Amino acid sequence: MTGPRGPIVNVPNLITTVRTVVAVWLGVLAIVGDSAVLTAAAIGCYWVGDILDGLVARLLGQETRVGAVYDIVCDRVCCLVVVAALILQLPSMGVPLGIFLAQFVLVDLLLSLSFLRWPVLSPNYFHLVHPQVYRYNWSPAAKALNTGGLVVLVAAAPSPVYPVVFALTIAAMKIVSIVVVARLPLALTVPGVRTAVS
Repeated sequence: MTGPRGPIVNVPNLITTVRTVVAVWLGVLAIVGDSAVLTAAAIGCYWVGDILDGLVARLLGQETRVGAVYDIVCDRVCCLVVVAALILQLPSMGVPLGIFLAQFVLVDLLLSLSFLRWPVLSPNYFHLVHPQVYRYNWSPAAKALNTGGLVVLVAAAPSPVYPVVFALTIAAMKIVSIVVVARLPLALTVPGVRTAVS
C-alpha cells in the first residue's frame, strides 16, 4: 500500500501503532487499578514511543505525510488516556490538566495538521514554512517543554496555580500560532519544492 511520498505500512508506523496500543492499555489499567506506577509506565511508553517512531522514520528514510498524520492522531489518543489517569492520581490538578487536554486535543491538533497546506513531510519541517512557528511548537526543545513541562509541574508544584498559568500560556501561544499560520499564503515557496499541496 502506498500513500503520499511512501508506503503506509512501514517500520515507524508499526512503532506508532505498538506504542499507542501499549500506552492506552497501560493507561486504562492505571485508571481501573488507580495505580501511580502504571500511570508513569503509560506516560513513559507514550513519550519513548513518540520519540522512537520519529527517529526511526528519519534514520530509515521512511517519513511520509500519512505517517505524520497518523502519529499526530495517535498522540491525542495516548494523551486522552494518560491525562485521565493523571487526573485520577492528582485530582487537585484537574484544572490545569483539563486546560492542557483541551489545548492539545483541539487547538494543537488543528495547528499540527496545518502542515498539510504546504508540501512538507511533517511539522518537523515547518521551519521551511515559518521558522518562528516551528521554533515555538515543533523544535525539540518546544516539544519537550510543551508537554513534559506541564507533567513536571503537575507532579512537583504544591498547588495548581503554576500549572494553570503554564497551561494557559501554552494554549495562548498555540492560538497565536494558528492565527499566524492561517495568514500565510498557500502559494508560499518552500525550498526544493515547486508547488504547494492544498
